[in-house]
Amino acid sequence: MSLADLQPVPSEQLTFPTPPAFDSVGDERRHRRERLAAALRLFGRFGFEEGIAGHITARDPEHTDHFWVNPFGMSFRHVRVSDLILVNHAGEVVEGRHHVNQAAFAIHSMIHRARPEVVAAAHSHSVYGKALSSLGTPLEPLTQDACAFYEDHGLFDDYTGVVLETEEGRRIARALGSHKAVILRNHGLLTVGESVDSAAWWFVTMERSCQAQLAAKAAGPTVPIDHENAKLTHGQVGSEFLGWLNFQPLWDQILRAEPDLLD
Repeated sequence: MSLADLQPVPSEQLTFPTPPAFDSVGDERRHRRERLAAALRLFGRFGFEEGIAGHITARDPEHTDHFWVNPFGMSFRHVRVSDLILVNHAGEVVEGRHHVNQAAFAIHSMIHRARPEVVAAAHSHSVYGKALSSLGTPLEPLTQDACAFYEDHGLFDDYTGVVLETEEGRRIARALGSHKAVILRNHGLLTVGESVDSAAWWFVTMERSCQAQLAAKAAGPTVPIDHENAKLTHGQVGSEFLGWLNFQPLWDQILRAEPDLLD
């Protein structure tokens, strides 16, 4: 076959990824749990673990004041669907065989309560997120990817120790506001999304954007993207759908490499 024989494939014959629809609550619950286990495995691969710190939650589609979360004290790299625990509004484990991280409940329960549209929230003590958080400054529009967070992340400008009380979680939720992310000063990053996929992707790309900002500022004076173009780029790269879409290659990678996460 020569190049002259090649014809464009009609657009209606091409496939394009779209978020799934579900026939039952059970199917949706299984989907969220699978994506949650995958996101945790990916966080482990990317080096976002710091001992027992860090957690990702997914709201249950039926019992919406409950959320699924990684077990306390288990490595992100080992989590399977069957290891996830379900926690109620009082912080009690109602399904699963492990304890819940008290900080996970204190923070995530308040975020899920304040933001009914949020399905998932992700927080860990990643290196560059911690480094940027120690400066007490927001993420700047220095790169195209960072523009996903332009005027769309908050700063919790306080630190009072490990978060163990829901009142502290409530203050973090207020700092998050209606945004997709918040920088917790002297602590790290937290991101949210209307799917596990988007919440996890926002964390991954925010961590990398923190790395880029720290590296650029260490190298010399920076040239930020101007307000109008940063706003424009936010609309192009910062939508909920783009967050979901960017996670799909990561899902494919981890599922092919570590299919046991579905157990």
